[in-house]
Amino acid sequence: MNNQAMESRMIFVTLLLSASIRVIAEDPYLFFEWKVTYGTIAPLGVPKQAILINGQFPGPKINCTSNNNIVVNVYNQLDEPLLLSWSGVQQRKNSWQDGTPGTMCPILPGQNYTYKFQVKDQIGSYFYFPTTGLQRAAGGIGMLQVHSRDLIPVPFDRPANEFAVILGDWYNKGHKTLKRILDSGRSIGKPDGIVINGKSGKFDDLAAEPLAVMESGKTYRYRICNAGLKNSINFRLQGHTLKLVELEGSHTVQNMYDSIDLHVGQCLSVLVTANQVPKDYYFVASSRFAKRPDVAIAVVHYANGNGPASPVLPAAPSENSAGIAWSMNQFRSFRWNLTASAARPNPQGSYHYGKIEITRTIKLTNTRSLVNGKLRFGINGVSHVDPETPLKLVEYFGLADKVFKYDIVKDEPSNGPAVVAPSVVNAVFRNFVEIIFENHEKTIQTWHLDGYSFFAVAIEPGRWSPDKRKLYNLQDAVSRHTIHVYPNSWAAVMTTLDNAGMWNLRSEMWERTYLGQQMYFSVLSPAKSLRDEYNIPESQQLCGIVKGFPKPTPYAGT
Repeated sequence: MNNQAMESRMIFVTLLLSASIRVIAEDPYLFFEWKVTYGTIAPLGVPKQAILINGQFPGPKINCTSNNNIVVNVYNQLDEPLLLSWSGVQQRKNSWQDGTPGTMCPILPGQNYTYKFQVKDQIGSYFYFPTTGLQRAAGGIGMLQVHSRDLIPVPFDRPANEFAVILGDWYNKGHKTLKRILDSGRSIGKPDGIVINGKSGKFDDLAAEPLAVMESGKTYRYRICNAGLKNSINFRLQGHTLKLVELEGSHTVQNMYDSIDLHVGQCLSVLVTANQVPKDYYFVASSRFAKRPDVAIAVVHYANGNGPASPVLPAAPSENSAGIAWSMNQFRSFRWNLTASAARPNPQGSYHYGKIEITRTIKLTNTRSLVNGKLRFGINGVSHVDPETPLKLVEYFGLADKVFKYDIVKDEPSNGPAVVAPSVVNAVFRNFVEIIFENHEKTIQTWHLDGYSFFAVAIEPGRWSPDKRKLYNLQDAVSRHTIHVYPNSWAAVMTTLDNAGMWNLRSEMWERTYLGQQMYFSVLSPAKSLRDEYNIPESQQLCGIVKGFPKPTPYAGT
């Protein structure tokens, strides 16, 4: 073989090895194809038009591992626009795929769109749901669970099995009817009941498949989400204790509970050991802080068990003011497991958030008002409306001044008249911020921030003031993405705004979200580099005033 041929062969082998290394180095891909359709179901005995995914409610479960790339091809076979959001999944540098009306054009009827995102350095229990209109009241909801990679130790033994449990309140009225009620300026009122994995949870509906089957002596993981619209839910398992091990993507100190409050939009994992007499037991879910609580049950069956569950259900915590105190104390008992490894680059416990200087304090109050005789909700007096063109797109194309004004919501509540407008707060990239949620109403609130986890450092009664920082947990507050605020109380969270993009901060009570209790954080990287934010995907749909526009020059790498 001559020198030129040998040199060519060496170059070919080098390129082949290089390509092989790239293939090996890339994280695995999981592919899903979903057809979203209508179907009629009647969880509470009243037939209703539901939103099904591949004919299912709840929809298909996404079972993945940290750093997996998720590709979901969604076919919209409804007669209305559709968007799906991946609640709590931190899409690093990728608000393009966040699935909210402020970041993406909707998937129009008869069309499809492929979501592509990575569950980067993340573990935990999450759910997906539709964000368009009141579709969340009709279904389109499913579990997304992210396991730790094998090389990352988990602070508990591998369970014998895992069970996905999606709880939620349910309205017998269809989602289009609920939307018309809100558009007319009225409230949709109290839900009609609670469902467990889409089932009614009534004694006369328990002949169906059990929620879970356990073998004596084994331990099981229950991943549980409250994907409802309004009600906090308390859950318990008859005769068994619950060991909390994960809360919204963070390993927790493993405390034992007889029952746990789960507020709207929240997910967690508990371990249950099958250490009782082999027979059936009831999993019980009941609404909290309601004058007339709704109750739903499901059967947990012991393999080779003999005997029905006792009709005497375990009681919920007290529903008077002591009940709120009970729930608040339970929140204080939730602690980050500082000795556990984690999926994130910085292991849990190495991020000393209590020693970082706060660069900005934002105090947000949920507001309720009438605008032209119609009910509106807001934040600091500003009630958000979605423009025709998603906020992320108009900002990216340099047309923000034609659609919205930044910073209508101020860092302190104001007493002026309600303002109805697109609401975007300009945030400084990588600033460490403190956000105070103050609730002056008589109903509980739940808040969620897309794209981030924050440290939930305090929930306390009364009004917040700077001296209340002495009450903060600055050691082991759980890193999570939702925070609830009890009536006439406040909550404080801290986070570093290091995820560039346009990110939705919203009430998880969807009636309030639809009528304006939400806003967006615009977190822009001055470098305009791929190090900080991905380019707009080639397949991204354009609509509104940017429809047909050529895409701007892509960001460069570093």
